[in-house]
Amino acid sequence: MGMSKTDYDLCVIGGGVNGTGIARDAAMRGLSVLLVEAKDLAQATSSASTKLIHGGLRYLEFYEFKLVRESLKEREALLKIAPHIIWPLQFILPHSAQQRPRWMIRLGLFLYDHLAKRNLLDGSKAVKLVGTTLGVPIDDRYTQGFSYTDCWVDDSRLTVLNAVDAAEKGAKIMTRTACQKLVPHRDHWEIKIQSEGEDKTHSITASMVVNAAGPWVRKLLEQSGLDQGFKPVPNVRLVKGSHIIIPKAFEGDQAYILQQKDGRIVFFLPYEGKYTLIGTTEETYDGDLYEPRISDAELQYLIDAHNTHLKNDISADDVLWVYSGVRPLFDDGDSDNRKVTRDFVLHQHLESRAPMISVFGGKLTTYRVLSEQVVNKLTGTHNCKTAEAALPGGEFDPQQFGALVEEYQQQYSWLPSVLIRRYARAYGTRIDRFLRGAKTAEDLGRHFGDYVFEAEIVYLIKYEFAREAEDIFFRRSKLGLHVSEETMKAVEDALPTLKKELLG
Repeated sequence: MGMSKTDYDLCVIGGGVNGTGIARDAAMRGLSVLLVEAKDLAQATSSASTKLIHGGLRYLEFYEFKLVRESLKEREALLKIAPHIIWPLQFILPHSAQQRPRWMIRLGLFLYDHLAKRNLLDGSKAVKLVGTTLGVPIDDRYTQGFSYTDCWVDDSRLTVLNAVDAAEKGAKIMTRTACQKLVPHRDHWEIKIQSEGEDKTHSITASMVVNAAGPWVRKLLEQSGLDQGFKPVPNVRLVKGSHIIIPKAFEGDQAYILQQKDGRIVFFLPYEGKYTLIGTTEETYDGDLYEPRISDAELQYLIDAHNTHLKNDISADDVLWVYSGVRPLFDDGDSDNRKVTRDFVLHQHLESRAPMISVFGGKLTTYRVLSEQVVNKLTGTHNCKTAEAALPGGEFDPQQFGALVEEYQQQYSWLPSVLIRRYARAYGTRIDRFLRGAKTAEDLGRHFGDYVFEAEIVYLIKYEFAREAEDIFFRRSKLGLHVSEETMKAVEDALPTLKKELLG
């Protein structure tokens, strides 16, 4: 499909989950692909989600049956291709007659169970809370509830692994490279890009362009003079979602979905072994897209959600860490952020002769379907392979994760089992890439502290596009929540030398 006079068949702008998913799909179909991302992969929205692959139970209230069905189908498809970073999670929904009547919850869960075929995940059921372990953390007024299953995901690793796979299929991934302007020509696009730390822009050409810049989707169109067209270019609704992390609030692997007085729901999720993650909020946002911060109102909202439903109260002093992300929703005109659709809209820029699509909206769960539809539209083909091909490290049966960990624990018995488990969760079958041949911990190079070894850092720089300490400790992993400042500083100090050796 390549055109000799262009550098690439396709240029994708944006290194979030949609951009990397599109790059992977296109590369798997044999297109030459360039992806440019202004910062790090998953720097913005794609690392600031509630970390769920879910059907979206609450969207049924707004009659979003198509979106829910598609999302439910994707849960199992994604679980199969990335079982190391995605796994089933049981949700407990305490029932309160003051919120939604019992028949409505039962009907919603019945639809949730049957809108799409399930092979790997359990269906819903009624559960007793009073006098059971499930009810221990919950306020005593909740005596009954419901249980259903969705999936947990490491969102930033999902994004990165799509980029890794795209690169292994021939795509060029350029992080810390901003797209400044798109210039249409008769049969191709000129893309003006500028790398971090450089004064000059330079141009590359591509036969097709996808603008998957997330919260910046309109900004790129405006600075390129492409925000007007034969058909109206959609608007984007920027909605901030914030989360708080507190010390572990309950025992067990289950999560809780709790109904709020305003009709919204808040998730309480077991997080990183010793924490509880609480989110999310919905607040219209017009601030710095790279630095969204939790507001006092959001912080109080999440604390109140905890204190209304759980037995033990918390205050702001108990909050260990917060993060916020900006969701670039397709603006369907609804005045209530809660009701704005989470579905995506693909806008084809028909006035430019060379094909271009801008992506508006979408959610983590449907990134693969979105990517498939984008590449189908651009190429006129329907030979997508992304639902069958495992993401890097995911080449094993989802039900065999325990066996995989056991096998590695025997193979590398000289490493602590907790470390092997972390490696398996992050890298799956790829842990051999940096452990193979090692017989002792000394073979893994420098020990920076807290079982962070040079071999892992080298792997992340060489294969996963990590460049800064933050990329390593907060996006390629969540080690930043576990290791000491000394360990982080040791890695940060070593990075310039390691990058020079590995990248030149």
